[in-house]
Formats: sequence, C-alpha cells, structure tokens
Amino acid sequence: MRKNVFNLFLLFFISFFISTKTVFAMCPICSIAVGAGVGFSRWLGVDDLITGLWIGALFVSMIEWTINWMNKKNIKFKFRLPVVILIYILMFLVPLFFTGIIGHLNPYFLFIDKLSTGIILGALVFWLVSIWYEHMKKKNNGHAYFSFQKVVMPIGALLIASFVIYLLIKF
Repeated sequence: MRKNVFNLFLLFFISFFISTKTVFAMCPICSIAVGAGVGFSRWLGVDDLITGLWIGALFVSMIEWTINWMNKKNIKFKFRLPVVILIYILMFLVPLFFTGIIGHLNPYFLFIDKLSTGIILGALVFWLVSIWYEHMKKKNNGHAYFSFQKVVMPIGALLIASFVIYLLIKF
C-alpha cells in the first residue's frame, strides 16, 4: 500500500514540476488524437508502458487546453495551475488507482508499475515537444513552419517514443 501511495505522490509531484513553467496550449485535434491513441492501444492489448505514454500526453494536453481556456475567459486565481493539475489527477489517475489499473507492482518498469512509468514519460515527451514547438514558432516570427505543425510534432514524437519503447520491450 505504501508503494502505491508513493507512486501516486510521485506522479503528482512530477506533473506539478513539469507544469510550473509557462503553459502552451495544444489544439483540440491533438487532444482527440491522443485520446484515440489511448483507446486503440488498450483495445489492441498494447503494453502498459506504451499505453501510459499516450495517457500522460493526454493528461498534459488537457491541462494545457484548460489553462488556455481559462486565459481566454480571464479566469485567474492564486495557485491556478496546481489546482487544475490536481483536478486532472483526481479525474485521470485516482480512478485508475482505485480500480487497480495503476499502482500494482506486476508488471513494473524502473521500479514503478508500467502504466505509471508510461504516464510520466508521455507527460514529459508531450510537454517538451510543446515547448519546442513554441520555441520554433517564436523563431519564425510567430508562424508555424508548415501546416498542422502543432499537431504533427507532438503526435510524431509520441509515435517515435512508442516505437522506441516497443523495440526496448521486444528485445
């Protein structure tokens, strides 16, 4: 039980740490694509590490989308970002924990269950790619280098990460 609580706390801490910088919103199409990736991977019986990758990306995407919506509606309050993160943790991770989908030690990877590890990696990949996209856009006078770059970059990074993880698991 302590290990499960530790895993949940670790996920909260890492997601808070990841999201403390400026948030760059991703588009709804990207969020839908990530959500579809989660559904298909579970349906196809894909390894929990890869499924977690997509869940983590969806987690970050939804946080970014919510913060962007709040900015447009001029909704500002102290600790807004941690509150939004906590709400999504309650919506995403707590149900997975209480249904036994995350928090169990078998199978595990890097001493954390595979799904939780994948969620952490997916959140990191998605967050870093969104920062990279904003940096590239800034260097190009506020414009994307090609059409749908905002969608292609995160989905492409998740596909590459999924393939790399698949190869690591396979061999």
